[in-house]
Amino acid sequence: FKPVFLGTVHPRSELAQHRRVVNSQKCVRAGGKHNDLEDVGRDTYHHTFFEMLGNWSFGDYFKEEACSMAWELLTEVYEIPRDRLYVTYFGGDSSLGLSADEECRDVWLRLGVPASHVLPFPLKDNFWEMGDTGPCGPCTEIHYDHVGGGRNAAALVNQGSPDVVEIWNLVFMQYSREVEGNLLPLPRHHVDTGMGLERLVTVLQNKRSNYDTDLFTPILDAIHKGCGGPRYQGLVGDADVGRVNMAYRVVADHVRTLCVCITDGIYPGLSGAELVLRRILRRAVRFCSEVLRAPPGLLASLVPTVVEVLGDAYPELTKNADQIMDIINENEAAFLSSLERGRRIIERTVQQMEPSTNFPAEVAWSLYGNLGFPLDLIDLMLEEKGISLDSAAFNELALEDAKRKAGGPQAGQLEDTNTCLDVHSLAQLQSNNVPATDDSPKYAYTLGQQGQYEFSPCQATVLMLYRDQTLQKEVGAGQRCGVILDRTNFYAEQGGQASDQGYMIRLGQQDILFPVESVRVCGGYVIHEVTAVETLCAGDQVQLFVDEAQRLACMVNHTATHLLNFALRHVLGDNTEQRGSHVTAERLRFDFDTKGPVTVEQLQQVEQVVQDVIKRNEVVHMAEVPLTLARRVQGLRALDEGYPDPVRIVSLGVPVESVLTRDSEAAMQTSVELCCGTHLLRTGAMEDLAIISERQLVKGISRVIAVTGRQAKQAREVGQCLAMEVDSVALRMKQRSTSIPEMQNLSKEVGQLTKVVANTAMPQWQRKELQTILKALQRTANTAIKKLEMQQAEEKAQSLLAKHCNQPVIIDTIPADSLSILMKVVNQLCDKSPGTSVLLLSPQVSGEVLCACQVSKNCLPVFSAADWAVAVCTQMEGKAGGSPVVAKGSGNAKGMQGALTTALEFAQSKL
Repeated sequence: FKPVFLGTVHPRSELAQHRRVVNSQKCVRAGGKHNDLEDVGRDTYHHTFFEMLGNWSFGDYFKEEACSMAWELLTEVYEIPRDRLYVTYFGGDSSLGLSADEECRDVWLRLGVPASHVLPFPLKDNFWEMGDTGPCGPCTEIHYDHVGGGRNAAALVNQGSPDVVEIWNLVFMQYSREVEGNLLPLPRHHVDTGMGLERLVTVLQNKRSNYDTDLFTPILDAIHKGCGGPRYQGLVGDADVGRVNMAYRVVADHVRTLCVCITDGIYPGLSGAELVLRRILRRAVRFCSEVLRAPPGLLASLVPTVVEVLGDAYPELTKNADQIMDIINENEAAFLSSLERGRRIIERTVQQMEPSTNFPAEVAWSLYGNLGFPLDLIDLMLEEKGISLDSAAFNELALEDAKRKAGGPQAGQLEDTNTCLDVHSLAQLQSNNVPATDDSPKYAYTLGQQGQYEFSPCQATVLMLYRDQTLQKEVGAGQRCGVILDRTNFYAEQGGQASDQGYMIRLGQQDILFPVESVRVCGGYVIHEVTAVETLCAGDQVQLFVDEAQRLACMVNHTATHLLNFALRHVLGDNTEQRGSHVTAERLRFDFDTKGPVTVEQLQQVEQVVQDVIKRNEVVHMAEVPLTLARRVQGLRALDEGYPDPVRIVSLGVPVESVLTRDSEAAMQTSVELCCGTHLLRTGAMEDLAIISERQLVKGISRVIAVTGRQAKQAREVGQCLAMEVDSVALRMKQRSTSIPEMQNLSKEVGQLTKVVANTAMPQWQRKELQTILKALQRTANTAIKKLEMQQAEEKAQSLLAKHCNQPVIIDTIPADSLSILMKVVNQLCDKSPGTSVLLLSPQVSGEVLCACQVSKNCLPVFSAADWAVAVCTQMEGKAGGSPVVAKGSGNAKGMQGALTTALEFAQSKL
């Protein structure tokens, strides 16, 4: 309903016709301004998922009717005793210049609520805001006293008492908060009320706690069965020893949230809503394992019970129960293994720390950020070891991260001030009877004789200009502004298709171009973002010129998106639901539900289906159809109330009339979609489509990126070239060279090709194929190099043994291509002659000297390999390191003679 409050709703849509609405909606709150995840489970009346019952008025009834309907429902229909109800109203705020909402107070008194039950509260309690900006207003809340018995509980209202709880909030939207923070009265008044189903059921079933109602008891019983410990007793605070009852509440609440969110396509992930859900899942898993001592799998085992409780109201839960259980189990396993990893990292870090220092903040931050390791758990584990976290440094890292994240999207929001009409300007346009823009000319194009597209010219009148959130009749030279016209052939960004670009000229002034940078639609008005090269005025006559190449590229890619959607359903099955798409002139992006990763064969089949339709050069049929008729089309995605009526249907190869006839199967055999985008008239102009990327965004949702036409052809050519390069490396690898440097070069080449294949635009099926081949080649090369090195080392060790027959210490120089070969020679020598300690140097062409040594076990602990290597390499101005048994290092050729002497003297001093 946000577009209704903001006035941006399309005037021809069903949504715009609504005046009075009642609804029930699923809500998830976990963090943000309304409540904190860590509090859920502590008390008996807060939840992450709850069902909100609402009634709404869009410019229809206001305070009088809203209050009296609420009072009638509670006291007469539900027969809730009046003396247990208390109402609050907004007491005013002098800093904002808002007086108390006495109008609301008087309504309640007239309804017969005693004055001692009508209570004023400040801004924090009784003024509701959607966000930092936007529609807002005073609210009145109805609270219920669970104790009753004739007492006056006014003093307990809004005091966090579990006995006196808010059940219904009636919000009167009469202001909008501007970016500067000031409040302006809204052009139309609205009512938005919300009553928590769980709290209402508690009252109606005569319980003291939401968790004692039949929404929760079956789940709590199932938890008890699954973990076997003591039953749920409803204890809170200090009475709840070991937090067992809290754990019951957390798990019961969180598993409901997980079921509802996963069913609606939100999976535990790494950002936004997905990250919140991951936190909820992990919190539930910890309470299961740490407090309830339940085996893994308890959480998922509760899903059937949740489905039993909520499945009638939300049938989609029943359909997805297995998938929900799989996702919960996978995420639980992943979390438990990252907890294990985290514990190991903490142990290791603590061992390496200097005594009496703080635990390093950057380690804690990476545990928290990368492993999703809960902060309180880090504190707990450190506390057990008597160490504390450097929390000042940690908070600094968190602050930097928040700043970095905030720098992103916010920075872009400021630019919309000229293209997105605010609620006041929209109301002003409507009250001045400025007509909505006629944008049907955007569909006015035909195919010429030679197969080229011809776009009809469009002439228009400037009705109004918009700048800095105000409507203006005139905008001076050099300023950016939004231009509202009576008609336009520019496509405004919607339905996932990027907006047109181009320019306009004033009639009679051919040489002055006003560039159009972007186009948006707001409440039926199309706003063109223009830089005024000269003064622009309302009433000016203009001629519009769309950038035809860019528009045609968008048309190609939009039709291609429909075709891709059809092909994916055809190849992967009908339950492949579209999740989102974005079309630009360069490429198209398509997100969809999937059961698992898409295979190479499936990607090839999808491309094949698309190419067949392109080859047939099918006609693309488009028609405007009344919404009621459109709902009949089989297999069409669910219609949302925001669609304008009539809607536009796009059907590939089958006339719209055929698709609309009752029981027509035609819609199932081709692509039929509701779409306001601009499309090709025949599919042939697409020429080709190549899927150049396919990856899972989160479990169960794949994102595909595809290109068409010349770009697709180019992607295929690049793919062919890379395939030939991979073949050539594979061939040379088969010839099994015996030279180590040659093999190493091949291995390097495979590594470089792997990088190029990963980062180049080419068909995804081919990328996957080549990646599989390159992986195998890399393994082959590595094995071959190891084998050759072993052979070389074997030969060198044999000849050294012969030279230094049975000596207790061997010190020598030998040629070796790498430190790893030198090390292998040393190992082989010591294997063949266990009593011997060995140190070898190998001068390189670069002037570096490599050093490797191993000490016989009989000489430990007096004689240490690490100390030996350090003594020798220091002599050559180099470095070394290792263990008491083996060590390696390097140095400079200038000190090599001295190093050999040092090596011998060091060994003699120890033996």
